[in-house]
Amino acid sequence: MNEDPVDALVATAPDGIDFDGLRVEERDGYTFETPADAASGLAAAALREAATGDPYVGNWYFWHAVAPQTDARWTFLRWLEGAEEQPVAERYDALDDGLATEWGQLRVTVSLDGPAGRRYELRHVDDAGTSADELDGYEDPLDARELAKHDDDGDYRPLKTAPSLQTGWRFPSLAAADVVEAVHAFYPATVQNWHREREGELDVDHWRETVDRQTGIYGVVRTWDRGEGHEHVNWVAEACCDDSQCLKRREWEYDDETELDVAGGDGEFPCREPCSLVIAAARQWTKLEGEQSETYEFELTPSEKEQVEAVIDAVADGRADDIREADVYDGANRYRTRFLRAKLFDDDGNLAGVETDN
Repeated sequence: MNEDPVDALVATAPDGIDFDGLRVEERDGYTFETPADAASGLAAAALREAATGDPYVGNWYFWHAVAPQTDARWTFLRWLEGAEEQPVAERYDALDDGLATEWGQLRVTVSLDGPAGRRYELRHVDDAGTSADELDGYEDPLDARELAKHDDDGDYRPLKTAPSLQTGWRFPSLAAADVVEAVHAFYPATVQNWHREREGELDVDHWRETVDRQTGIYGVVRTWDRGEGHEHVNWVAEACCDDSQCLKRREWEYDDETELDVAGGDGEFPCREPCSLVIAAARQWTKLEGEQSETYEFELTPSEKEQVEAVIDAVADGRADDIREADVYDGANRYRTRFLRAKLFDDDGNLAGVETDN
């Protein structure tokens, strides 16, 4: 359908319509029912009069003639405005003011565009309160591909679902098909996998299945299966698949019968298999964990031990750059760390002068 909503309604009435509170059928005249009104035995002219300007008609037309008809995209757009939970009247009241929903670090605001249309604004969640004129405007949904490449510091983002999406941009007025295209450019395949999960059709490849497929330089990962309760794989998941590192919710486990001990996260969209970054990291850890343990002896004061722990935590959590130079009470403070290095490292960079056995 690509016509006036009322013309489309009249043309479809012989087949019957029952959608979001709107019911139309042709039997001894036309029946036109919404939660706000009901009439039967109508002539075509009376049906047109009843349907003209009715939000239930506009809503039906949008979802059947304007919105993408692909299952995943259609369902995602319905989810954005809570169409399965809110009746049309309440939903249209909310859409009048703009209804905002979050998808990862994206903030999607849906608004009415006439009685039978929608417009979508897309921006970073951290820019929710930023005025529009302070943000760079974009119209082409594929511009999202470039925006997704680098973080606010200009560093390349190898993982598109990392919580490091740059700020300062805005897509002010996207059509229904275009907003899904932009979301896909920011977070590839997340809408499709989210929909498959809702339908009970998400195909999950667990750790064992994934590493068994690795060949070449990554084939070494297949050998990494040591430790009680697959603790090495738990370490991988804890390092890479935490909410602070990836916005996906991990659904893969060790195998079909063995769950990992690490929580999978709270993301809206699922992760169906260990990603390439996880496999690349696991390859390096496999090599490092193959080394034999050595015993090193050196002395630290209790405060110095706690400081080493603070430095590791700050780097691992990505907080090192946020620690103020004047905050010398924080163990990971730059000056505190430089002092520790000056005190404990020799001229060759050895901690406490103890050389590493290689």
